Amino acid sequence: MLKLFIGNKAYSSWSMRGWLAVRQSGLDFEEIVVPLYDDDWDKRREGDEFAPSSGKVPILWDGDVVVWDSLAIIEYLAEKVGRDRFWPADDGARAMARSMAAEMHSSFASLRREHSMNVRKRFPPRELSEGTVQDVMRIVQLWAEARARYGGTGPFLFGEFGAVDIMFAPVITRFITYSIPVPRFAHPYMEAVLEHPFVTAWLEGAYAEPWVIEKFELPVL
Repeated sequence: MLKLFIGNKAYSSWSMRGWLAVRQSGLDFEEIVVPLYDDDWDKRREGDEFAPSSGKVPILWDGDVVVWDSLAIIEYLAEKVGRDRFWPADDGARAMARSMAAEMHSSFASLRREHSMNVRKRFPPRELSEGTVQDVMRIVQLWAEARARYGGTGPFLFGEFGAVDIMFAPVITRFITYSIPVPRFAHPYMEAVLEHPFVTAWLEGAYAEPWVIEKFELPVL
């Protein structure tokens, strides 16, 4: 059976992506939540399970095979169960979806830095930095292009729920947490992601967690 190590569901955006990917694969897995930044955090990260990733989560073990980094986990699982479960079948759509997933993986530094993930909080609207404004504009532009070109009749970016929606799911939670305004056309897509059973299961798990990390409980000033 697969074994997935993740951080707190309330705060760990990369863990959310890895966990959603394993759920999307349909494979059975054991979930091990490792509370971030508690008294045992540094010691726990030195264990053999975390050695390949230098102590970072998520990290997926498949027997003796280990994969870390959320996008790598997606690709590994797509190879195991078939890429159509994660990526569009059409060549053009798949190329765009892979490009969007990679951009999400490597970009949007202002949004990440200034709006850390906390799915249990709702902050009132506030003025965004110029960098975050540009990040949000780029994200919703990508959503609009994907929906217009390849959305079809399904509610997700490429019709069916897949890898690119997994990559953007934590962004959607950030938009909600920080009351970040987005164009009206984006609302149905965001709602579809938040109502997906895998995402609702993650959020329910986050609300049930006992851990609180104080530095993530207030908006960055």
